[in-house]
Amino acid sequence: MTTSLALGTDHAGFPLTVELRLWLNQQNCKVNDLGAYEFDPNDDYPDFANLVGEHVASGASNKGLIICGSGVGACIAANKVLGVRAGICHDVYSAHQGVEHDDMNVLCLGARIIGIEVAKEIISAFLIASFSREERHERRLQKLLTIESQSLKRDN
Repeated sequence: MTTSLALGTDHAGFPLTVELRLWLNQQNCKVNDLGAYEFDPNDDYPDFANLVGEHVASGASNKGLIICGSGVGACIAANKVLGVRAGICHDVYSAHQGVEHDDMNVLCLGARIIGIEVAKEIISAFLIASFSREERHERRLQKLLTIESQSLKRDN
């Protein structure tokens, strides 16, 4: 199955994303580019994190990638979307382990933290990884989903 990747960035992540767009289009995935399409110092990471999160949660993309300055704000915002399991990863191990063990479906990167070559390695690890379906990982995922559904019940 070809991976489809929802891509979003704010102003702080924009320069790195410009470099990554061409490379991403050469990978074995369909890129759903959700912007930003031009540098705007007044744009905000929650807007793009929400777009990517909704794209992944709806099934329009299998995975998501959000790039902001540190990755932290984008990760917090993306995790507010029901069905998103976003992680900030600045190393290869966390990027694949987050998918394999935790079924992470959105990767958040900090453009002010890592450079282009490290970003490519991390994204590659994220894209090729798949959830292990081992019993212990399934059990833990179910616990996460239970927490999520309990939060929904509290909110309603």
